[in-house]
Amino acid sequence: MFVAELRIENFRMFGEGPQALVIPFRQGLTALVGENDSGKTTVIDALRLAFGTRDQEFLRVEESDFHQPLGGAARRNEIRIRSKFEDLTRQDIASFIEYLTYENNPSKVPVLYVNWKATVTARRVGQRSFTSIEVRSGRECDGPQLDAGARILLSATYLRPLRDAERALSAGRGSRLSQILQHAKEVTDHGQDFNPQEGPPTDPRSLSLLGIGDYANSLLGNHPGIHKAQGRLNTNYLSNLSFSGDRLQGAISVSGSKGDANSRLRQLLEKLELELRDEEMTEPPSGRGLGSNNLLFMACELLLLGSEEDGVPLLLIEEPEAHLHPQRQLRLMQFLQQKTVEAREDDQRIQIIVTTHSPNLASVIDLNNLSLLHHGKAFPMADGSTRLEHSDYGFLQRFLDVTKANMFFARGLLIVEGDAEDILLPTIARLIGRDLTQSGVSIINVGGTGLRRFSRIYQRMHPDKDGIIDIPIACVADADVMPDCAPEIIGKVKPGEKWPDKKDRRWRAKSDFTDAELEHHLQNIRDKASGQYVKTFVADEWTLEYDLSYFGLAREVWVAAHMARDDEAISSGKTTRVAVARKALYSFAVLGQKELSKEELCSNVYQLFSGNSGISKPTAAQYLACVLEVLQRKGHLPPEKLRAVLPPYITEAIEYVTGQNTHIQTTSPGNEDQVTHE
Repeated sequence: MFVAELRIENFRMFGEGPQALVIPFRQGLTALVGENDSGKTTVIDALRLAFGTRDQEFLRVEESDFHQPLGGAARRNEIRIRSKFEDLTRQDIASFIEYLTYENNPSKVPVLYVNWKATVTARRVGQRSFTSIEVRSGRECDGPQLDAGARILLSATYLRPLRDAERALSAGRGSRLSQILQHAKEVTDHGQDFNPQEGPPTDPRSLSLLGIGDYANSLLGNHPGIHKAQGRLNTNYLSNLSFSGDRLQGAISVSGSKGDANSRLRQLLEKLELELRDEEMTEPPSGRGLGSNNLLFMACELLLLGSEEDGVPLLLIEEPEAHLHPQRQLRLMQFLQQKTVEAREDDQRIQIIVTTHSPNLASVIDLNNLSLLHHGKAFPMADGSTRLEHSDYGFLQRFLDVTKANMFFARGLLIVEGDAEDILLPTIARLIGRDLTQSGVSIINVGGTGLRRFSRIYQRMHPDKDGIIDIPIACVADADVMPDCAPEIIGKVKPGEKWPDKKDRRWRAKSDFTDAELEHHLQNIRDKASGQYVKTFVADEWTLEYDLSYFGLAREVWVAAHMARDDEAISSGKTTRVAVARKALYSFAVLGQKELSKEELCSNVYQLFSGNSGISKPTAAQYLACVLEVLQRKGHLPPEKLRAVLPPYITEAIEYVTGQNTHIQTTSPGNEDQVTHE
């Protein structure tokens, strides 16, 4: 069986009614993602309260745990946490028979509801008291109260975010290692017990672990030196302190040699510790860090979960990436996902619920297993919950790399189709006072494919039921319609040559459309990705480089293109940026002396990037970012002036994702080369 749904009411940030949190879980792995303070730890703590943990750690309910609504209203009086278990095995049904609920479903398979509740009974100044915790079954908390045995079967394994793995695996009273080994079949099922009446065993290795301990205790207790010390204690000391007829006698025994088998085995296992060693080393290497010990700790917990034959195999991990470098993170997550599909001997499968802030982990977790927490709601990314089509999931699983996975932790997203936009737009945003980093905005480069797919990750299939993810997402797209003068200038056709029929060419010009058809074409581009909080901003004229030129930055784009053309010479020191910029400014002035229309001038600028020019758009974008920074540093292009010469679709997209966060920054670190209008 597994936790299929969790409902949290009046616990910390989550209220009641529409403000309650309802989060579905999948069998196997579920990863909770989202920015800080979105409620990920609250979900884990709710599960800990509802089920308890195997290390028997007591989680105290504090004053601040009771939800306080906004506006100064009083704290709520009752915390309610309801969990629903599905896919019960025959053994589960037998273990929880009196607590089961039979819902109206065709399969007639029962489910288990676990309702955890804490209720305030009195308020006093400076303190708060509430009733003892109540845990009941039934969908409406109307079933029998769960006894201690049932709750033990439900207890989860919990790994805290800043865990001390080395301490947990060290020897000592109540060590976590002893608790794990005490439930391992390899420890309890191997060998035979020691019988002191039969004398020493022929081969001590044939004894069980408990038998070895009993045998060692027998040898220790019967050691001649111990008997001599005991005799001297009684003869020379206690006899002189005794009364006639009331003689004192001392007897030395071995601690832990008496009591039930479980306590004796526990005391024996508490002497053990676990440490990492290289494969061919007999001594532990020095310098093993927190990350390696964390892996060892998680492996031990999975050993226990995978070998038990009763109880719910539920593992809660907060920030599994703690102390692990990126490659270890990826390896760990692949391993965890693998373990969730392996069945135990009782046909149970481990369920793992993790919280993470790591794009590395998010990039390798199946999108179906991600759940985004945002503004008090849970938004599963599973098939059927988003507007993604079924075939989109396979595509995104291949292309959702670490860079793109940071979208799950952002307050806003800019989704672009090329490297040039990816490089240039963050600089433009900062220079016009809309810094993406300060606003918590990530930029996602989908590389010309998948714009629609990535945009629909955050669009809900059932917004009326599930709500809407109110994270502003701007998709930036080219119009892909060139001015009528461009085909000849960029070499699509020869001067004076008749254009091929539309069905025989992939490019389009404005004359191919009526005004209504052109608007319909642009609207189609917007509609492919737009919806809910996702908006598509289409180039006002053609492409990024052309539109930058068209609206006022033709000279800067021209200079950046020439720098990109001479990038190798600049990098090798054969020339400098300043020298290239001066030549480019001169050639641009010559171009401006020709009687060219605005479209012709800008098409000539764009021609530098077309055909076999060898000029890289991303490299040109890097140089253009530098040029704009220097111009602003020199006072030639302050924020408002730059905003006035930018393509409207660029500024609108940036303003949409950054909201009202207008942090004007007139200076920025950058190259000191002098590139000015002079």
